[in-house]
Amino acid sequence: MAEIIWSPRSITDINEIAEFIAKDSFQYAESQTNQFLSKIKALEKHPFSGRIVPELGINNVPQILCGHYRIIYEMINNHTITILTVHHQSRLLKNNPSVKRRFRKK
Repeated sequence: MAEIIWSPRSITDINEIAEFIAKDSFQYAESQTNQFLSKIKALEKHPFSGRIVPELGINNVPQILCGHYRIIYEMINNHTITILTVHHQSRLLKNNPSVKRRFRKK
């Protein structure tokens, strides 16, 4: 079973997403947050379930999709995962500070 480490950015991302959604619907904000937590919890048992982030092309930085969001994480080893960011799919990933240093120009 893999250990999940939350980066400060990933916690901020989820909080900001929940606050934004809650402006229209507290219930949907809570539901979306629970979906994030559920997907991330599943990584404990299935750390290899994500696919490589296309823009990065780094084997140990995959993503899992959750609604309109991408949960991007780094596999430190087979037993440790760091959640880097939760990123809306419609936004450019290269502008995300959590992955900016990893971004390679195509």
